[in-house]
Amino acid sequence: MRVATPRIPVLAAPTAAGKTAAAFALARASRARIEVVSADAMQVYCGLDIGTAKPSADERRRLSHHLIDVVEPTAGFSVAAYVRLAEGAIADVLERGALPLVVGGTGLYLRALEEGLPGTPPADRERQAEIEAEMNERGLDALVAELHRASPSDAARAGRNPRRIVRALEVLRATGRPASMHGRRPPRFRYRTAVLLPGAAVLEGRIRERAREMIARGWLDEVVRLAPSMPQWATAAQAIGYDELRRHLEGAWSLDRALERIDGATLRYAKRQRTWFRRTPSDATRWHAPAEGHLDDLLRWLEHDGAADGAEAPHA
Repeated sequence: MRVATPRIPVLAAPTAAGKTAAAFALARASRARIEVVSADAMQVYCGLDIGTAKPSADERRRLSHHLIDVVEPTAGFSVAAYVRLAEGAIADVLERGALPLVVGGTGLYLRALEEGLPGTPPADRERQAEIEAEMNERGLDALVAELHRASPSDAARAGRNPRRIVRALEVLRATGRPASMHGRRPPRFRYRTAVLLPGAAVLEGRIRERAREMIARGWLDEVVRLAPSMPQWATAAQAIGYDELRRHLEGAWSLDRALERIDGATLRYAKRQRTWFRRTPSDATRWHAPAEGHLDDLLRWLEHDGAADGAEAPHA
């Protein structure tokens, strides 16, 4: 059944572009009652607080956030798990008569929400472990070649990323078809996206300043608390800064060197995000500046298209 449901607003931007502050400003200024649905792959992990720029507990009491502190860092967390929980949160917010605002910079999460999840079978860790062992024995090139023979486009999409190659071969061997032939299931909601794209030089200054502010706020203490569990971290091990600061605390690196490494890794990540959001989604509204330079524009964007437009109603 189709009923009047607004398209869900999405605010996307690279790291350090001011997304969180913008969400709070919009919540204060908007006529709608806003609840934030986070789209950040590292903020789902409990305990990774300062280093992931997670809103504080006090901030979350003032503005409801969902999809933060979902799992322990020793647990895996997939795009499919994110979509399932995010769609559930969006449906709950709508049920309460509030407006869900999706805020984040994890492009894979946002694309899966907006385009639907791939129709591939769920990941099988045993099968993946077998392929990983095979990769260690035969080398990455042999597995890339196998994938390329079956589907050059899937091989190009995976690049030389071992994790993506393993997943692509898992699907290929289990189903006899490359992942690209499985299609996608329809998304549960329709979305409209605003993207903030500050220039590289602007982001660089903000990234460097933010890392040092995080140190001042107690990031080192956070790493000390988390360090015993870090060898068992799953996807959380990709969080920038934690391993670098652990090395500093163990005496391998000076703090300046650790911060240089953190700056470099964060800048590379921001560059990948800027590349992604320049083209995805194609129909997004884009501003080439940090959030604080466009708060009035963002408010107009948020409230302009909130009217019902016949999107699919939430369903189980």
